[in-house]
Parts: sequence; structure tokens; C-alpha cells
Amino acid sequence: MTIDFANFTPWASLAGGLLLGLAAALFVLLNGRVLGISGIVGGLVRPRTGDVGWRVALLAGLFSAPLVYALLSPGGLPPVRIDAGTGLIVLAGLLVGVGTRYGAGCTSGHGVCGLSRLSPRSLVATLAFMAAGFLTVFVLRHVL
Repeated sequence: MTIDFANFTPWASLAGGLLLGLAAALFVLLNGRVLGISGIVGGLVRPRTGDVGWRVALLAGLFSAPLVYALLSPGGLPPVRIDAGTGLIVLAGLLVGVGTRYGAGCTSGHGVCGLSRLSPRSLVATLAFMAAGFLTVFVLRHVL
């Protein structure tokens, strides 16, 4: 394994991680809810009275953040390259959705929020999706 030092961004990554942790901590402290995206989106499928506004606002912030970055950054957004066809992307999205339902949460809910609350279920879920990711990369790069 090698590190692409020309594109290595430890400070930006650290800042992003700190902001994510701060947002998750503030969200649970101020709202008493875990900042898991699947739970937030799931709450829009069967909305409760008075529960839609903050969910829509949070998702609007998630989707608008790259646009604001593109407007404020001198270089704009970095180019995106996806080496997969539409069918594979749709299949991957469906598998993530199914995994999220079976795992009772998504990576942000378990990995960021659950682990910080010392949840045993989140530890098992995080270990499972990390192991699956490692195995997938190994198979795609060294077996196929």
C-alpha cells in the first residue's frame, strides 16, 4: 500500500473529522437525538407532527454545503471520477439501504454517534462494516 502524498490532506481531514464530531455532539446535547442520516431520512418516510422541519433543514444543509464550498473556494469543487456504471451504482445504493435496515442504522449513526456513546451494538456494527469494506477492497484489488 502506498500513500498518494501529492493529494494527502491530513489537516483538512482532521478539520472535517473535528467538525463532524462537534456537530454530532451538539446535536445529541441540544436535541437528545443521534445524528444518524438513515434515521433522519427514515423519519421523513413516516413523519410525525412537528418533526419534519428540522429533518428537512438538516438534509438541506447536507446538500447545500458542497454548493457553498464551490462558490467560496477559489478552485471550486474537485473533479469527481466514478469508475462504475449506473447499474452498479444503483445496486450499491440498494445494498447500502438494505444493510442500513438490517444493521439498525448507518455508518454515521453507529460509527460516529454510537461509538462515542460506548454502544456495544454500534461497536459490532462498525467492526462488521469496516471488515466488509476491507474484504471488498482486497477482493477487488487482489482476487478479481
